Amino acid sequence: MFKTLNGLKEMRESLAGVQATGSAGDNRVQVEVSGLGVVTRLTLSPDLVAENDSALLEELIPQALNEALTKVRQMHIDKVREATAGIELPGLEEALTSL
Repeated sequence: MFKTLNGLKEMRESLAGVQATGSAGDNRVQVEVSGLGVVTRLTLSPDLVAENDSALLEELIPQALNEALTKVRQMHIDKVREATAGIELPGLEEALTSL
């Protein structure tokens, strides 16, 4: 599958250098996540903060985060497919979804 451990290292470095963005509430909440799944930025619109509605924030932040993480998981799937020359690996998507 991977010719060397360097291939895995290169894939990890490649994922570390990309970002995925998720949003919710008409872009009033935006979350950026690195390709390694690390949250790098959370942006709340000033009008949303001014509403002082913690329940709404508690709803929107996870929605935006989950959207970004879904994109990251797809990046992982794409990178593995690229590394395996497009060979379908049974259970790959399910395994990455459970991360």
